[in-house]
Amino acid sequence: MPLPFMTAAERPGAAEHPEPAPLPYDVREHWRRPYRPGPWRVGGAAVMLLLASYMLFSALIIALAGAVPGALMCLGAALAVIALALRLLRVGVWVSAHGLRRVGLLNTVTLTWTEVAAVRTVQQPVRWLGLPRTVQGQALDVVRAGDGEPLRTLLTDHNADFLARPEAFDRAADVIEGWAAESQPAVHGPKRR
Repeated sequence: MPLPFMTAAERPGAAEHPEPAPLPYDVREHWRRPYRPGPWRVGGAAVMLLLASYMLFSALIIALAGAVPGALMCLGAALAVIALALRLLRVGVWVSAHGLRRVGLLNTVTLTWTEVAAVRTVQQPVRWLGLPRTVQGQALDVVRAGDGEPLRTLLTDHNADFLARPEAFDRAADVIEGWAAESQPAVHGPKRR
């Protein structure tokens, strides 16, 4: 079974069949997240799913007691928690040959590579686990072409995917910058030296 979240070096048989392209993906047209979800994100989703299982069990008990409207409300709340947990797992940056997509908890922003002027890693104050508290860290920013308006920060080294994993942040930032570098020449022509 193919595991799309694995990099080329981690795939079984990678030493026997080295990848010819600099980006380790077979089909560049598919949207994919170039890094694994972090333990904080997966743990939060697991706790939410555990809460949803208790809510579903409660709905069953309430339905067996004969209070169908209450059971339906409990079932609806459990389904909402499950949907929120699944959305939490999808949050992050996704790339393809078409462009770059930033998936948030409530919204999604998609930019084609023609709309991207630069992707760069910068040192700046970043939010710790998305909370109001800020700490000094690294962030991956995208500058839009044309108006030069920056997109909301894509990744930080203190978010739920990369907290206490600085090497994973560096790899993810390098891969996303690699996607931008690979896709930009096809859009803007060859780079001048």
